[in-house]
Amino acid sequence: MALYLMYITNNPTIAGIAESSGVDWIFIDLEINGKEERQGHLDTVISRHNIEDVKSVKSVLKNSKLLVRVNPIYEGSKNEINKVIDDGADIVMLPFFKSKEEVDTFVRYVDKRSKTMLLLETPEAVENINDILSVDGIDYIHIGLNDLHLGYNMKFMFELLADGTVEKLCNKIKAAGIPYGFGGIAQLGKGNLPAEKIITEHYRLGSSMVILSRSFCNVKQTREIYDMRELFLNGVKEIREYEKELLKKSGEFFIKNRIAVNEKVAEIKCNIEKTQK
Repeated sequence: MALYLMYITNNPTIAGIAESSGVDWIFIDLEINGKEERQGHLDTVISRHNIEDVKSVKSVLKNSKLLVRVNPIYEGSKNEINKVIDDGADIVMLPFFKSKEEVDTFVRYVDKRSKTMLLLETPEAVENINDILSVDGIDYIHIGLNDLHLGYNMKFMFELLADGTVEKLCNKIKAAGIPYGFGGIAQLGKGNLPAEKIITEHYRLGSSMVILSRSFCNVKQTREIYDMRELFLNGVKEIREYEKELLKKSGEFFIKNRIAVNEKVAEIKCNIEKTQK
């Protein structure tokens, strides 16, 4: 089965373009609590989406599902979750949780009114994964490599793929019967670690979903709607064609790709360390 592709935007026009290009889930990101402290020093996007964006983006979608990332559990979580579900969220994502209790609370607040997704991105959640997987009502789990690699004081997020952490988590989640994914990808042929190598790992690990990163279609650099539409159409088409090719590949191909990923990650990590000296 093809990967579910997610794209983060609060712009209804871009959401419509992404949908018409074959993006499965449009992703609104409301998470702000604690994020500046964790990621403010990095070249990452801290979304400034607003809870009112849920309704406006939902109104343009015909086929794609609307995924909304809320804040980690806090005193306002129940109201926030109620609001995004009332405004049309098909899937609600809980980020930066650490314990089974937080997941229990989240699932209870959603109360089967939408699908639930956990964003597994803390070392504590990895430590408590067996307890967390025992909670009923988890529909999807995405392994968030950005915050998780920061939590482990790593240099490069895909170190978690190379060192086996992602594989161990995937195996545990698979055994629990929950669909899962990890990380993000640029367009094919792009990215420090080329997107096709990452997609091949998704297939090897039985992943169901991936985020299209901001570099997949950087709206700050691509102002023209026509160019944006072309970027999305061609980018998604290339991914789908590559996925079809992967279905024909032998086990040896996936083993060789895994070795190539490990070598590339080691090289990138080494280069980062050199620049930081």
